[in-house]
Amino acid sequence: MKSAVAMEATRRRAQHGANGKSSEEEGQPAQWGRAWEVDWFSLSSVIGLLCFAPFIVFYFVMACDQYQCSVSQPLIELYQGETTLLSIWSRAPSFTWSAAKIYAIWVSFQVFLYMCVPDITHKFIPGYVGGVQDGARTPAGLINKYEVNGLQCWLITHALWYANAQYFHWFSPTIIFDNWIPMMWCANILGYAVSTFAFTKAYLFPTCAEDCKFTGNIFYNYMMGIEFNPRIGKWFDFKLFFNGRPGIVAWTLINLSYMAKQQELYGHVTNSMILVNVLQAIYVLDFFWNEAWYLKTIDICHDHFGWYLGWGDCVWLPYLYTLQGLYLVYHPVQLSTVHALCVLSLGLVGYYIFRSTNHQKDLFRRTEGSCSIWGRKPTYIECSYSSSDGGVHRSKLMTSGFWGVARHLNYTGDLMGSLAYCAACGFGHILPYFYIVYMTILLVHRCVRDEHRCSSKYGKDWKRYTDAVPRRLIPGVF
Repeated sequence: MKSAVAMEATRRRAQHGANGKSSEEEGQPAQWGRAWEVDWFSLSSVIGLLCFAPFIVFYFVMACDQYQCSVSQPLIELYQGETTLLSIWSRAPSFTWSAAKIYAIWVSFQVFLYMCVPDITHKFIPGYVGGVQDGARTPAGLINKYEVNGLQCWLITHALWYANAQYFHWFSPTIIFDNWIPMMWCANILGYAVSTFAFTKAYLFPTCAEDCKFTGNIFYNYMMGIEFNPRIGKWFDFKLFFNGRPGIVAWTLINLSYMAKQQELYGHVTNSMILVNVLQAIYVLDFFWNEAWYLKTIDICHDHFGWYLGWGDCVWLPYLYTLQGLYLVYHPVQLSTVHALCVLSLGLVGYYIFRSTNHQKDLFRRTEGSCSIWGRKPTYIECSYSSSDGGVHRSKLMTSGFWGVARHLNYTGDLMGSLAYCAACGFGHILPYFYIVYMTILLVHRCVRDEHRCSSKYGKDWKRYTDAVPRRLIPGVF
Protein backbone atom coordinates (compact mmCIF):
# COMPACT_ATOMS: atom_id res chain seq x y z
CA MET A 1 0.00 0.00 0.00
CA LYS A 2 1.23 3.49 -0.78
CA SER A 3 2.34 5.67 2.09
CA ALA A 4 0.45 8.79 3.04
CA VAL A 5 3.11 10.79 1.21
CA ALA A 6 2.50 8.87 -1.99
CA MET A 7 -1.27 9.27 -1.68
CA GLU A 8 -0.89 12.99 -1.07
CA ALA A 9 1.36 13.37 -4.12
CA THR A 10 -1.15 11.43 -6.21
CA ARG A 11 -4.01 13.60 -4.95
CA ARG A 12 -2.16 16.77 -5.89
CA ARG A 13 -1.41 15.43 -9.36
CA ALA A 14 -5.06 14.66 -9.81
CA GLN A 15 -6.01 18.19 -8.81
CA HIS A 16 -3.70 19.68 -11.40
CA GLY A 17 -5.04 17.45 -14.17
CA ALA A 18 -8.72 17.57 -13.27
CA ASN A 19 -11.27 16.81 -16.01
CA GLY A 20 -8.48 15.66 -18.31
CA LYS A 21 -7.64 19.25 -19.29
CA SER A 22 -4.16 20.59 -19.50
CA SER A 23 -3.28 23.86 -17.85
CA GLU A 24 -3.02 25.43 -21.28
CA GLU A 25 -6.56 24.34 -22.16
CA GLU A 26 -7.86 25.77 -18.90
CA GLY A 27 -6.16 29.07 -19.61
CA GLN A 28 -3.75 28.65 -16.68
CA PRO A 29 0.04 28.84 -16.86
CA ALA A 30 1.60 25.51 -17.80
CA GLN A 31 2.97 23.24 -15.08
CA TRP A 32 6.07 21.13 -15.17
CA GLY A 33 7.79 18.23 -13.45
CA ARG A 34 8.23 14.69 -14.68
CA ALA A 35 5.54 14.31 -17.33
CA TRP A 36 6.28 11.01 -19.07
CA GLU A 37 3.52 8.44 -19.46
CA VAL A 38 4.56 4.86 -18.66
CA ASP A 39 3.29 3.07 -21.74
CA TRP A 40 4.26 -0.50 -22.66
CA PHE A 41 7.22 0.65 -24.75
CA SER A 42 8.59 2.79 -21.92
CA LEU A 43 8.08 -0.01 -19.41
CA SER A 44 9.84 -2.62 -21.56
CA SER A 45 12.71 -0.18 -22.18
CA VAL A 46 13.05 0.43 -18.45
CA ILE A 47 13.05 -3.27 -17.59
CA GLY A 48 15.51 -3.95 -20.42
CA LEU A 49 17.94 -1.33 -19.12
CA LEU A 50 17.65 -2.53 -15.53
CA CYS A 51 18.40 -6.09 -16.64
CA PHE A 52 21.03 -5.59 -19.33
CA ALA A 53 22.90 -2.31 -18.67
CA PRO A 54 25.25 -3.91 -16.09
CA PHE A 55 26.06 -6.67 -18.59
CA ILE A 56 26.81 -4.10 -21.31
CA VAL A 57 29.42 -2.54 -19.03
CA PHE A 58 30.83 -5.98 -18.20
CA TYR A 59 30.94 -6.93 -21.89
CA PHE A 60 33.06 -3.97 -22.96
CA VAL A 61 35.48 -4.28 -20.04
CA MET A 62 35.69 -8.06 -20.52
CA ALA A 63 36.33 -7.60 -24.26
CA CYS A 64 39.45 -5.59 -23.45
CA ASP A 65 40.55 -7.90 -20.63
CA GLN A 66 40.15 -11.17 -22.56
CA TYR A 67 39.90 -10.31 -26.27
CA GLN A 68 42.24 -7.35 -26.83
CA CYS A 69 39.27 -4.96 -27.09
CA SER A 70 37.57 -6.88 -29.91
CA VAL A 71 33.81 -6.38 -29.66
CA SER A 72 32.95 -9.10 -32.20
CA GLN A 73 35.35 -11.90 -31.21
CA PRO A 74 33.46 -13.02 -28.06
CA LEU A 75 30.23 -13.25 -30.07
CA ILE A 76 31.94 -15.19 -32.88
CA GLU A 77 33.45 -17.67 -30.43
CA LEU A 78 30.12 -18.10 -28.68
CA TYR A 79 28.38 -18.70 -32.01
CA GLN A 80 30.99 -21.22 -33.13
CA GLY A 81 30.92 -23.03 -29.79
CA GLU A 82 34.57 -22.26 -29.02
CA THR A 83 33.66 -20.73 -25.67
CA THR A 84 30.70 -20.44 -23.32
CA LEU A 85 29.22 -17.66 -21.23
CA LEU A 86 30.30 -19.55 -18.12
CA SER A 87 33.92 -19.77 -19.26
CA ILE A 88 34.00 -16.05 -20.12
CA TRP A 89 32.55 -15.27 -16.71
CA SER A 90 34.98 -17.57 -14.89
CA ARG A 91 38.01 -15.92 -16.55
CA ALA A 92 36.97 -12.41 -15.45
CA PRO A 93 38.63 -11.11 -12.27
CA SER A 94 36.22 -11.41 -9.36
CA PHE A 95 35.42 -9.27 -6.34
CA THR A 96 38.36 -8.81 -3.98
CA TRP A 97 38.48 -7.31 -0.52
CA SER A 98 41.55 -5.25 -1.44
CA ALA A 99 39.58 -3.63 -4.28
CA ALA A 100 36.65 -3.11 -1.91
CA LYS A 101 38.96 -1.36 0.54
CA ILE A 102 40.38 0.90 -2.19
CA TYR A 103 36.89 1.77 -3.42
CA ALA A 104 35.53 2.38 0.09
CA ILE A 105 38.43 4.71 0.89
CA TRP A 106 37.87 6.55 -2.39
CA VAL A 107 34.14 7.13 -1.87
CA SER A 108 34.60 8.01 1.83
CA PHE A 109 37.28 10.52 0.94
CA GLN A 110 35.02 12.19 -1.61
CA VAL A 111 32.16 12.32 0.92
CA PHE A 112 34.57 13.93 3.39
CA LEU A 113 35.70 16.56 0.88
CA TYR A 114 32.11 17.25 -0.18
CA MET A 115 30.66 17.55 3.31
CA CYS A 116 33.50 18.73 5.55
CA VAL A 117 35.69 21.04 3.46
CA PRO A 118 33.73 24.23 2.60
CA ASP A 119 34.87 25.88 -0.60
CA ILE A 120 37.54 28.55 -0.30
CA THR A 121 38.82 28.49 -3.88
CA HIS A 122 36.22 31.07 -4.96
CA LYS A 123 37.91 33.55 -2.62
CA PHE A 124 41.20 33.61 -4.50
CA ILE A 125 40.51 32.30 -8.05
CA PRO A 126 39.20 35.23 -10.15
CA GLY A 127 35.99 34.53 -12.02
CA TYR A 128 35.23 31.25 -10.28
CA VAL A 129 31.82 30.92 -8.61
CA GLY A 130 31.85 28.53 -5.66
CA GLY A 131 30.67 28.32 -2.07
CA VAL A 132 27.01 28.32 -1.13
CA GLN A 133 24.81 28.85 -4.19
CA ASP A 134 21.09 28.72 -4.95
CA GLY A 135 19.75 25.98 -7.20
CA ALA A 136 16.88 26.32 -9.65
CA ARG A 137 13.27 26.42 -8.52
CA THR A 138 11.80 22.92 -8.11
CA PRO A 139 8.31 21.99 -9.35
CA ALA A 140 7.08 22.49 -5.76
CA GLY A 141 8.46 26.04 -5.76
CA LEU A 142 11.51 25.40 -3.53
CA ILE A 143 14.96 26.83 -4.14
CA ASN A 144 17.59 24.59 -2.53
CA LYS A 145 21.03 25.76 -1.46
CA TYR A 146 24.17 23.86 -2.47
CA GLU A 147 27.78 23.86 -1.31
CA VAL A 148 29.61 24.20 -4.62
CA ASN A 149 33.10 22.82 -3.96
CA GLY A 150 33.69 20.40 -6.83
CA LEU A 151 36.70 22.26 -8.24
CA GLN A 152 38.28 22.31 -4.80
CA CYS A 153 37.64 18.56 -4.38
CA TRP A 154 39.19 17.91 -7.79
CA LEU A 155 42.28 20.02 -7.01
CA ILE A 156 42.86 18.43 -3.60
CA THR A 157 42.40 14.92 -4.98
CA HIS A 158 44.78 15.44 -7.90
CA ALA A 159 47.35 17.24 -5.76
CA LEU A 160 47.44 14.21 -3.46
CA TRP A 161 47.67 11.88 -6.48
CA TYR A 162 50.63 13.86 -7.84
CA ALA A 163 52.32 14.03 -4.42
CA ASN A 164 51.99 10.27 -4.04
CA ALA A 165 53.36 9.57 -7.53
CA GLN A 166 56.34 11.89 -7.05
CA TYR A 167 57.20 11.69 -3.34
CA PHE A 168 55.21 9.42 -1.01
CA HIS A 169 54.72 6.27 -3.12
CA TRP A 170 51.88 4.95 -0.93
CA PHE A 171 50.44 3.17 -3.94
CA SER A 172 51.27 2.61 -7.60
CA PRO A 173 49.87 5.12 -10.15
CA THR A 174 48.52 2.06 -11.98
CA ILE A 175 46.37 1.06 -8.98
CA ILE A 176 43.10 1.88 -10.74
CA PHE A 177 43.91 -0.14 -13.86
CA ASP A 178 45.28 -3.03 -11.80
CA ASN A 179 42.01 -3.28 -9.82
CA TRP A 180 39.65 -2.13 -12.57
CA ILE A 181 37.36 -5.15 -12.84
CA PRO A 182 37.24 -6.01 -9.11
CA MET A 183 36.31 -2.39 -8.41
CA MET A 184 33.54 -2.66 -11.02
CA TRP A 185 31.72 -5.07 -8.71
CA CYS A 186 32.13 -2.59 -5.84
CA ALA A 187 30.79 0.25 -8.01
CA ASN A 188 27.76 -1.88 -8.89
CA ILE A 189 27.10 -2.59 -5.22
CA LEU A 190 27.19 1.13 -4.41
CA GLY A 191 25.08 2.03 -7.45
CA TYR A 192 22.30 -0.40 -6.60
CA ALA A 193 22.52 0.38 -2.87
CA VAL A 194 22.12 4.13 -3.29
CA SER A 195 19.35 3.70 -5.88
CA THR A 196 17.43 1.33 -3.58
CA PHE A 197 17.93 3.64 -0.62
CA ALA A 198 16.64 6.64 -2.58
CA PHE A 199 13.64 4.59 -3.75
CA THR A 200 12.78 3.50 -0.21
CA LYS A 201 13.42 6.94 1.23
CA ALA A 202 10.90 8.49 -1.17
CA TYR A 203 8.14 6.37 0.39
CA LEU A 204 9.18 6.52 4.04
CA PHE A 205 10.87 9.87 4.68
CA PRO A 206 11.09 12.10 1.58
CA THR A 207 12.99 15.35 1.79
CA CYS A 208 10.12 17.20 0.12
CA ALA A 209 6.87 15.30 -0.41
CA GLU A 210 5.61 17.99 -2.80
CA ASP A 211 8.42 17.17 -5.22
CA CYS A 212 7.80 13.40 -5.25
CA LYS A 213 6.29 11.90 -8.40
CA PHE A 214 4.69 8.43 -8.25
CA THR A 215 3.70 6.83 -11.54
CA GLY A 216 2.16 3.71 -10.02
CA ASN A 217 4.76 1.57 -11.82
CA ILE A 218 7.45 0.22 -9.50
CA PHE A 219 10.04 -0.39 -12.25
CA TYR A 220 9.72 3.11 -13.70
CA ASN A 221 9.78 4.68 -10.24
CA TYR A 222 12.93 2.74 -9.35
CA MET A 223 14.77 3.62 -12.54
CA MET A 224 13.76 7.26 -13.11
CA GLY A 225 13.35 8.14 -9.45
CA ILE A 226 10.58 9.48 -7.25
CA GLU A 227 12.22 12.24 -5.22
CA PHE A 228 13.35 15.35 -7.04
CA ASN A 229 16.10 16.36 -4.61
CA PRO A 230 16.71 13.63 -2.03
CA ARG A 231 18.94 14.87 0.76
CA ILE A 232 20.40 13.64 4.02
CA GLY A 233 20.57 16.51 6.45
CA LYS A 234 20.87 20.02 5.12
CA TRP A 235 23.75 19.67 2.70
CA PHE A 236 24.22 16.12 1.41
CA ASP A 237 22.39 16.33 -1.90
CA PHE A 238 22.27 12.99 -3.73
CA LYS A 239 22.06 14.48 -7.21
CA LEU A 240 24.95 16.91 -6.88
CA PHE A 241 27.23 14.41 -5.12
CA PHE A 242 26.68 11.42 -7.39
CA ASN A 243 26.60 13.49 -10.59
CA GLY A 244 29.89 15.19 -9.77
CA ARG A 245 31.61 12.90 -7.27
CA PRO A 246 32.88 10.25 -7.16
CA GLY A 247 32.54 9.50 -10.91
CA ILE A 248 33.66 12.72 -12.60
CA VAL A 249 36.48 13.46 -10.13
CA ALA A 250 37.68 9.92 -10.85
CA TRP A 251 37.50 10.37 -14.64
CA THR A 252 40.85 12.15 -14.95
CA LEU A 253 42.47 9.89 -12.33
CA ILE A 254 41.38 6.84 -14.32
CA ASN A 255 42.96 8.29 -17.46
CA LEU A 256 46.17 9.08 -15.56
CA SER A 257 46.27 5.49 -14.33
CA TYR A 258 45.86 4.27 -17.92
CA MET A 259 48.72 6.54 -18.99
CA ALA A 260 50.92 5.20 -16.18
CA LYS A 261 50.12 1.63 -17.25
CA GLN A 262 51.01 2.40 -20.86
CA GLN A 263 54.35 3.81 -19.66
CA GLU A 264 54.93 0.72 -17.52
CA LEU A 265 54.12 -1.76 -20.32
CA TYR A 266 55.78 -0.09 -23.33
CA GLY A 267 58.30 2.36 -21.88
CA HIS A 268 56.61 5.39 -23.43
CA VAL A 269 53.28 7.24 -23.64
CA THR A 270 51.69 7.69 -27.07
CA ASN A 271 50.44 11.03 -28.37
CA SER A 272 46.96 9.50 -28.66
CA MET A 273 46.91 8.78 -24.90
CA ILE A 274 48.07 12.33 -24.21
CA LEU A 275 45.31 13.71 -26.45
CA VAL A 276 42.63 11.66 -24.68
CA ASN A 277 43.92 12.79 -21.29
CA VAL A 278 44.09 16.46 -22.29
CA LEU A 279 40.73 16.69 -24.11
CA GLN A 280 38.81 14.82 -21.43
CA ALA A 281 40.55 16.79 -18.66
CA ILE A 282 39.35 20.01 -20.31
CA TYR A 283 35.79 18.67 -20.21
CA VAL A 284 36.09 17.61 -16.55
CA LEU A 285 37.65 20.89 -15.45
CA ASP A 286 34.98 22.80 -17.36
CA PHE A 287 32.32 20.86 -15.44
CA PHE A 288 33.79 21.80 -12.07
CA TRP A 289 34.61 25.39 -13.04
CA ASN A 290 30.96 25.80 -14.00
CA GLU A 291 29.44 23.66 -11.24
CA ALA A 292 27.29 26.58 -10.04
CA TRP A 293 25.92 26.87 -13.58
CA TYR A 294 25.37 23.08 -13.61
CA LEU A 295 22.75 23.59 -10.88
CA LYS A 296 20.52 25.07 -13.60
CA THR A 297 20.86 22.18 -16.09
CA ILE A 298 18.43 19.37 -16.92
CA ASP A 299 20.06 16.88 -14.49
CA ILE A 300 19.35 19.09 -11.50
CA CYS A 301 16.33 21.01 -12.78
CA HIS A 302 14.26 18.16 -14.23
CA ASP A 303 15.52 14.65 -13.48
CA HIS A 304 14.40 12.82 -10.38
CA PHE A 305 17.00 10.75 -8.55
CA GLY A 306 16.73 7.04 -9.21
CA TRP A 307 18.74 4.18 -10.66
CA TYR A 308 19.22 6.15 -13.89
CA LEU A 309 21.42 8.66 -12.05
CA GLY A 310 22.53 6.64 -9.01
CA TRP A 311 23.82 3.53 -10.76
CA GLY A 312 24.67 5.43 -13.93
CA ASP A 313 27.03 7.82 -12.13
CA CYS A 314 28.68 5.03 -10.13
CA VAL A 315 29.16 2.50 -12.93
CA TRP A 316 28.18 3.62 -16.43
CA LEU A 317 30.06 6.93 -16.38
CA PRO A 318 33.46 5.86 -15.01
CA TYR A 319 33.56 2.56 -16.91
CA LEU A 320 32.21 3.49 -20.34
CA TYR A 321 33.25 7.15 -20.59
CA THR A 322 36.88 6.10 -20.18
CA LEU A 323 36.96 3.35 -22.83
CA GLN A 324 39.35 5.30 -25.04
CA GLY A 325 42.13 5.28 -22.44
CA LEU A 326 41.48 1.61 -21.62
CA TYR A 327 41.68 0.74 -25.32
CA LEU A 328 45.00 2.58 -25.70
CA VAL A 329 46.55 0.51 -22.90
CA TYR A 330 45.89 -2.64 -24.95
CA HIS A 331 46.42 -1.01 -28.35
CA PRO A 332 48.91 1.89 -28.13
CA VAL A 333 48.41 4.17 -31.14
CA GLN A 334 50.97 6.75 -32.25
CA LEU A 335 49.13 9.19 -34.49
CA SER A 336 50.64 11.09 -37.39
CA THR A 337 51.12 14.81 -36.81
CA VAL A 338 48.27 15.66 -39.19
CA HIS A 339 45.89 13.17 -37.55
CA ALA A 340 46.79 14.43 -34.07
CA LEU A 341 46.27 18.07 -35.07
CA CYS A 342 42.91 17.27 -36.67
CA VAL A 343 41.76 15.48 -33.51
CA LEU A 344 42.96 18.33 -31.32
CA SER A 345 41.25 20.92 -33.53
CA LEU A 346 37.97 19.01 -33.56
CA GLY A 347 38.06 18.68 -29.79
CA LEU A 348 38.89 22.33 -29.18
CA VAL A 349 36.33 23.66 -31.67
CA GLY A 350 33.70 21.39 -30.15
CA TYR A 351 34.62 22.64 -26.69
CA TYR A 352 34.45 26.26 -27.86
CA ILE A 353 30.92 25.79 -29.22
CA PHE A 354 29.87 23.87 -26.09
CA ARG A 355 31.27 26.42 -23.66
CA SER A 356 30.34 29.56 -25.63
CA THR A 357 26.75 28.38 -26.04
CA ASN A 358 26.41 27.70 -22.32
CA HIS A 359 28.17 30.97 -21.47
CA GLN A 360 25.67 32.93 -23.54
CA LYS A 361 22.75 31.36 -21.69
CA ASP A 362 24.40 31.97 -18.31
CA LEU A 363 25.14 35.61 -19.17
CA PHE A 364 21.59 36.10 -20.39
CA ARG A 365 20.15 34.61 -17.19
CA ARG A 366 22.39 36.55 -14.83
CA THR A 367 21.66 39.89 -16.49
CA GLU A 368 17.97 39.22 -17.19
CA GLY A 369 18.67 39.91 -20.86
CA SER A 370 20.51 43.20 -20.24
CA CYS A 371 23.68 42.13 -22.03
CA SER A 372 25.27 41.93 -25.45
CA ILE A 373 25.30 38.70 -27.49
CA TRP A 374 27.42 38.82 -30.63
CA GLY A 375 27.53 42.61 -30.35
CA ARG A 376 23.77 43.11 -30.13
CA LYS A 377 21.05 43.18 -27.51
CA PRO A 378 19.63 39.65 -27.28
CA THR A 379 16.14 38.79 -28.43
CA TYR A 380 13.93 36.46 -26.41
CA ILE A 381 10.45 35.12 -25.82
CA GLU A 382 8.93 35.77 -22.41
CA CYS A 383 7.16 32.77 -20.86
CA SER A 384 5.10 32.06 -17.77
CA TYR A 385 4.80 28.87 -15.73
CA SER A 386 3.38 27.74 -12.40
CA SER A 387 4.73 25.65 -9.51
CA SER A 388 2.64 23.25 -7.50
CA ASP A 389 2.43 25.71 -4.59
CA GLY A 390 0.25 27.91 -6.82
CA GLY A 391 2.96 30.45 -7.62
CA VAL A 392 3.13 31.92 -11.12
CA HIS A 393 6.62 32.69 -12.40
CA ARG A 394 8.18 34.14 -15.53
CA SER A 395 11.29 33.35 -17.50
CA LYS A 396 12.87 34.28 -20.82
CA LEU A 397 13.91 31.96 -23.65
CA MET A 398 16.75 33.46 -25.69
CA THR A 399 16.59 33.45 -29.49
CA SER A 400 19.93 35.18 -30.10
CA GLY A 401 23.51 34.03 -30.59
CA PHE A 402 24.10 30.28 -30.64
CA TRP A 403 20.64 29.81 -29.14
CA GLY A 404 19.14 31.36 -32.24
CA VAL A 405 21.06 28.92 -34.47
CA ALA A 406 19.68 25.77 -32.80
CA ARG A 407 17.86 24.99 -29.57
CA HIS A 408 20.64 22.71 -28.24
CA LEU A 409 23.83 23.78 -30.00
CA ASN A 410 25.72 23.11 -26.76
CA TYR A 411 24.96 19.42 -27.33
CA THR A 412 26.32 19.72 -30.87
CA GLY A 413 29.63 20.99 -29.46
CA ASP A 414 29.60 18.19 -26.90
CA LEU A 415 29.20 15.62 -29.69
CA MET A 416 32.11 17.12 -31.61
CA GLY A 417 34.31 16.72 -28.52
CA SER A 418 33.06 13.17 -28.03
CA LEU A 419 34.01 12.29 -31.60
CA ALA A 420 37.48 13.73 -31.03
CA TYR A 421 38.07 11.39 -28.05
CA CYS A 422 37.18 8.43 -30.24
CA ALA A 423 39.15 9.56 -33.29
CA ALA A 424 42.27 9.85 -31.12
CA CYS A 425 42.26 6.03 -30.97
CA GLY A 426 42.62 5.61 -34.72
CA PHE A 427 40.42 3.33 -36.77
CA GLY A 428 41.60 -0.16 -35.84
CA HIS A 429 38.67 -1.16 -33.60
CA ILE A 430 35.07 -0.15 -33.10
CA LEU A 431 35.16 -0.31 -29.28
CA PRO A 432 36.47 3.25 -28.68
CA TYR A 433 33.63 4.58 -30.86
CA PHE A 434 30.95 3.27 -28.53
CA TYR A 435 31.18 6.63 -26.76
CA ILE A 436 30.11 8.77 -29.72
CA VAL A 437 27.29 6.34 -30.57
CA TYR A 438 26.06 6.39 -26.99
CA MET A 439 26.41 10.18 -26.60
CA THR A 440 24.45 10.75 -29.82
CA ILE A 441 21.61 8.56 -28.54
CA LEU A 442 21.79 10.14 -25.08
CA LEU A 443 21.78 13.76 -26.23
CA VAL A 444 19.10 13.30 -28.88
CA HIS A 445 16.96 11.56 -26.26
CA ARG A 446 17.76 14.33 -23.80
CA CYS A 447 16.65 16.90 -26.39
CA VAL A 448 13.31 15.12 -26.66
CA ARG A 449 12.94 14.79 -22.86
CA ASP A 450 13.93 18.39 -22.26
CA GLU A 451 11.56 19.73 -24.88
CA HIS A 452 8.71 17.54 -23.64
CA ARG A 453 9.16 19.04 -20.19
CA CYS A 454 9.54 22.56 -21.54
CA SER A 455 6.31 22.09 -23.48
CA SER A 456 4.60 20.98 -20.25
CA LYS A 457 6.18 23.85 -18.35
CA TYR A 458 5.62 26.72 -20.79
CA GLY A 459 2.64 25.53 -22.83
CA LYS A 460 1.83 27.74 -25.80
CA ASP A 461 4.88 29.92 -25.10
CA TRP A 462 7.08 26.95 -25.94
CA LYS A 463 5.40 26.68 -29.33
CA ARG A 464 6.27 30.32 -29.99
CA TYR A 465 9.88 29.53 -29.13
CA THR A 466 10.16 26.47 -31.40
CA ASP A 467 8.65 28.46 -34.24
CA ALA A 468 11.37 31.09 -33.74
CA VAL A 469 14.19 28.49 -33.45
CA PRO A 470 13.05 25.48 -35.52
CA ARG A 471 16.20 23.28 -35.36
CA ARG A 472 17.39 21.22 -32.40
CA LEU A 473 21.03 20.32 -33.07
CA ILE A 474 22.11 20.96 -36.66
CA PRO A 475 21.07 24.18 -38.45
CA GLY A 476 18.96 23.40 -41.50
CA VAL A 477 18.93 19.65 -40.81
CA PHE A 478 17.69 18.62 -37.36
